[in-house]
Amino acid sequence: MSTESASPTDYGLGGSTNWLLGGAIGGVVGSLLFGALLWVFEPTIVTDTVPGIYGVDSGSATIGWLFHLLHGLVLGLVFGAIVSREVILGTLTATTQFDVLEESGLAVRFVLAGAVYGLAIWAVLPVIGGQVLISVGTDPGFPAVAAESLAGHLLYGALLGALFSVFVEAEPDAETPFDDADRDR
Repeated sequence: MSTESASPTDYGLGGSTNWLLGGAIGGVVGSLLFGALLWVFEPTIVTDTVPGIYGVDSGSATIGWLFHLLHGLVLGLVFGAIVSREVILGTLTATTQFDVLEESGLAVRFVLAGAVYGLAIWAVLPVIGGQVLISVGTDPGFPAVAAESLAGHLLYGALLGALFSVFVEAEPDAETPFDDADRDR
C-alpha cells in the first residue's frame, strides 16, 4: 500500500491555494448570497426551517445562519472534491467546438459547472428530499419547488464556481476523458 496521498496538483490543480480552500470559501460566500436572498423573501426559512431540520427549535437568526453557512461550506467542499477529480476536470478543460466557450476561459467553465451543481443540489435536497419528508409525514417547512429556492441555488452554485476559479489554478492541458476516443480515430 502506498503512503503517498493525492494532492490537487495530481489532478491538474495548482497554485498557492487548492481546491479545498476554493470550495470552502466559495461555499460560504455562496451561502451568504443565497441566505440574503432567502432573508428578503422568507426569513423564517433561515430562522426556523433550517435549524428545524436538525430538531433545533430556536427561532434564532444566529443559529439559522450558522446552520445555513455550514451547509454552504460542506456543499462547497463537495463541489471542490468533485470538480478536482480527473474525469470532471478533464471534461471542464477539454477543447470544444464552441468558439464562445473556447474563448471564455476556464473561469467561465467553473461558473457554469457551479450553476449546474447548484441546480443538482436544488433537485436533490429541497425538491426530492422535501417530497420524501412529506411522504413520511414530516413537513419540511419550506416549499419544495419555489422559484426563490431555484434562483438561490443557481446563484449559490455560480458564485461557488466563480470563487473556486479564483482560488484554484487549473491547467488547461489536463488529460481529458475524450483523449482515448480521439486517438482511436
